[in-house]
Amino acid sequence: MGRPDQARIFFLFFRYAAPREWSERTKWFVVMSEFAPICIYLVISLLVSLILLGLPFPFASNSSTYPEKLSAYECGFDPFGDARSRFDIRFYLVSILFIIPDPEVTFSFPWAVPPNKIDPFGSWSMMAFLLILTIGSLYEWKRGASDRE
Repeated sequence: MGRPDQARIFFLFFRYAAPREWSERTKWFVVMSEFAPICIYLVISLLVSLILLGLPFPFASNSSTYPEKLSAYECGFDPFGDARSRFDIRFYLVSILFIIPDPEVTFSFPWAVPPNKIDPFGSWSMMAFLLILTIGSLYEWKRGASDRE
């Protein structure tokens, strides 16, 4: 519904100001009218998504009519060797080093409030979180995870 005091207003309206002959169903429709814009938005979003997903199919050509499209392509030459060779693990480590900061930023968003609005528990829990991140970053640095050899 929105703000907490809005729920109180609905309660007081139904308790004292609503006509006595209103049925429970009418009261339900009044409350649900708050959610009508959200439902309309969801239906429109679903329709647009389905249209955008289905629009290419009538215009797509059948790829089986072009056998050259299914052949291997490697800079215009036939493949030199097997494409399934061993992959160096350092590439995965670099990708993990870029993925890890994303949840860190997400978890630090709740801390973006004025300092006088944070209770001590919230402040100390965020400090503990930052301490764990710092220890983890130092551990990665000491292990040489970001070194490229």
